[in-house]
Amino acid sequence: MKSLHPIMLAGTGSDVGKSVIATGLCRIFSNDGYSPAPFKAQNMALNSYATPDGKEIGRAQAVQAEAARVECCTDMNPLLLKPSSDKTSQVVLNGVPIGNRDAYEYFRVEGREELRIEVHDAFDRLASKYNPIVMEGAGSIAEINLKATDLVNMSMARHADADVILVADIDRGGVFASVYGSIMLQDEEDRKRIKGVIVNKFRGDMRLFDSGRKLMEYICGVPVLGVVPYFKDINIEEEDSVSLSKKQSEAVGKGRVNVAVVLLNHISNFTDFDALEKDPRVHLFYTNNIAELAHADVIIVPGSKSTIADLQELKNNGVAEAILKAYRRGCSVVGICGGFQMMGLEVNDPDGLEGDARYITGLGLLPVVTTLADTKVTRRVSFDFNGSLCQGYEIHMGRSELRNGEPFARLDDGSYDGCRVSERCWGSYVHGVLDNSAVVDALLAPHVTDRRCMREFDYSKYKQEQYDALARELRKYVDMEALYKIMGRDD
Repeated sequence: MKSLHPIMLAGTGSDVGKSVIATGLCRIFSNDGYSPAPFKAQNMALNSYATPDGKEIGRAQAVQAEAARVECCTDMNPLLLKPSSDKTSQVVLNGVPIGNRDAYEYFRVEGREELRIEVHDAFDRLASKYNPIVMEGAGSIAEINLKATDLVNMSMARHADADVILVADIDRGGVFASVYGSIMLQDEEDRKRIKGVIVNKFRGDMRLFDSGRKLMEYICGVPVLGVVPYFKDINIEEEDSVSLSKKQSEAVGKGRVNVAVVLLNHISNFTDFDALEKDPRVHLFYTNNIAELAHADVIIVPGSKSTIADLQELKNNGVAEAILKAYRRGCSVVGICGGFQMMGLEVNDPDGLEGDARYITGLGLLPVVTTLADTKVTRRVSFDFNGSLCQGYEIHMGRSELRNGEPFARLDDGSYDGCRVSERCWGSYVHGVLDNSAVVDALLAPHVTDRRCMREFDYSKYKQEQYDALARELRKYVDMEALYKIMGRDD
């Protein structure tokens, strides 16, 4: 099959839909007989994933790899920034943490060439194995003040000799200005590299944009390859917490199990709850409101990038006491990763990894003592749960010691994970634990009065159906024949 040029989905801004369109194109190319792979040189996200060799990448690239039907690897996202505050991020290079950096230090010109070499080498390794490479930019390509330090947008496209498709969000307004400005602010070499535009998130009758499409092509000198509607019935995992504002916040879902995810200031890996959110038995919502927690049948304390700070905030705002009160009235309480640590007796930070506080008492629901450590555990795991083989992954920097009780699960390597004191109270370090139907069925069982409603929800099958649905819709609205010609296919 003819080799195709790499393609980059660049954006007029953040959250314009680059990631979802890249996911759909990965599935289309796979369906058409190619062997695509995703690539994003630098990602900033708290949603991350463990590769088979026990390293860490952005969750979005893992999702895109799944859509492409290939196993993910660190070359797909060689540089990951995990924010720990408004100004500081943990830097993960080739899947391994190399320390914390403040934004000013990180974006200086000095030292950027070392990182540039790393991300270029990662792309080259990936391109030697897969075709085409579906690249994703970050934020806006028009941030000309950051051009000298850019690793992920046009400088990466130049290294890859990629055809760039500009993605614009019409729903937020100003689409003509954002497309025109993004193109015109490029130098001549980079401007020529932009081969098409995709107008994304259109609402209403698309015929109303026919004249707009022609005007955009005229003033920008670039073809509009597609006008893509705002998809409501296709669910693809979101890239980062910017999408939490779109999540369900209504506290009561009649006839279903009400599951509340505690909305932490530093919430991480909220994709842990996507399977529950799509389960027809469940009404899932995010909240830090005490009154809303009173309506929950199940409360989940999620992962956190700053466990001690988030636990202190739960105590300060009364949410900690609300969780304990809910448990006493019969609510189930579950903790994942940082949430598991918070549910224990205490969390210790002797080396000050998260700040000045060295110790904090936990919620006291689990007989566990946690000590934070500077060595990150990153690995895939599998375990038996009620006779079913379950899978997930660990990404954490703490060690938890059971003082009583029993582990939540025995892992395939013989070690133990988490803690369980009853069917209504347990915690686990395993991200993705709630993607397993056996675990979800056990979680919901105490709160489903009609046993006929306890039908299994196959989340893995559901995700594959969503990738296929996304691919079908993109074929309707994006001129794939024109895109293939841009990428070098002649037929």
